[in-house]
Amino acid sequence: MNLSSSPSPSSSSLARFGWDEGWEAEFSLYAVQGLVPGRVVRVDRGLCDVATPDGVVRADTEFVVPRDPMKIVCTGDWVAVDPEGSDPRYVRTLLPRRTAFVRSTSSKRSEGQVLATNIDHVVICVSLAVELDYARIERFLALAMSCSMGEALLREAADPQESGAQPVVVLTKADLVPDAVTRTHLVQDVEAGAPGVPVLTVSARDGDGLDVLAAITSGGTSVLLGQSGAGKSTLANALLGGDVMDVRAVRDADGKGRHTTTTRNLLALPGGGVLIDTPGLRGVGLWDAGTGVGQVFAEIEELAGDCRFHDCAHESEPGCAVLDAIGTGTLPQRRLDSYRKLLRENQYILAKTDARLRAEIRKEWKRKGAIGKAAMEAKRGRLR
Repeated sequence: MNLSSSPSPSSSSLARFGWDEGWEAEFSLYAVQGLVPGRVVRVDRGLCDVATPDGVVRADTEFVVPRDPMKIVCTGDWVAVDPEGSDPRYVRTLLPRRTAFVRSTSSKRSEGQVLATNIDHVVICVSLAVELDYARIERFLALAMSCSMGEALLREAADPQESGAQPVVVLTKADLVPDAVTRTHLVQDVEAGAPGVPVLTVSARDGDGLDVLAAITSGGTSVLLGQSGAGKSTLANALLGGDVMDVRAVRDADGKGRHTTTTRNLLALPGGGVLIDTPGLRGVGLWDAGTGVGQVFAEIEELAGDCRFHDCAHESEPGCAVLDAIGTGTLPQRRLDSYRKLLRENQYILAKTDARLRAEIRKEWKRKGAIGKAAMEAKRGRLR
């Protein structure tokens, strides 16, 4: 795409924040209106900081308050704002998102919460200071692999099934596991539950593994995700080359920390690329993550194709290839339990907005209830 023989002012000044020819084309309609392009680096109570060709400016989001909570201005968004000299300056519109990382909210309403947008890599930070929680890693991966692809990227995608954002698992605080053999085993254990996903061990304290991670994050926009105490802010400082993010100590008892980062912040990395640091996530609810669950548990999905019945629930059906794999030890029971749990949760979230799916779930509950009742009656008959 050749839009101009020479780069526009926005191209040169915003390149470090991820501006490219694609964004230039998306913005062309607003350029003729005299608006200015920018990327949201922080959002705070209806106001946001936006990186523009004029520098970082404060803008009001009053004119882009949608009915759909999924379209609220978020860190990582590209926007069109009022030109310099306007007082106050307003965000006038969002450019179409390429990707969005979404989790379900804790409310009873069927809403998702967008944590970051226009991201290329989802860096899942897991601390080696505590015992690894494989089920939680699988949950993060399912969300990362379901990172929704926006309209802008769908128009260009050769394969619409591609996520658009690639996950990376980073085992932080590797200096607390000095034995190389133990580290290798931990990486292999995580890799077994993360097919095709890079798994790195990194120590921000001694710099081990940082070069590999820096090479990954230099290509596009990366978001750091993980629980409090996972070392996200320390890792961000190491990548940024200075004490930019506040860091606090974690509790020795459980390795958890307080929320050092309280907002989502977008920062340009010195070696290229953009980093979004996020607050520690206590709850990681799935949101339309069926595709991600299938990818994380690819071996179970593959085994299911060999089951005798196409609608096999992998519980007690004859000819179930999944249960056969459990019996032979080739598939750990923990993996199947985690798979079932995430599928149920995702189905529940989807059912909030899908009446047909709610009816199917009620039908399945009734079927299982009838089977249980018949089994109890049969048992009573044998005892008489």
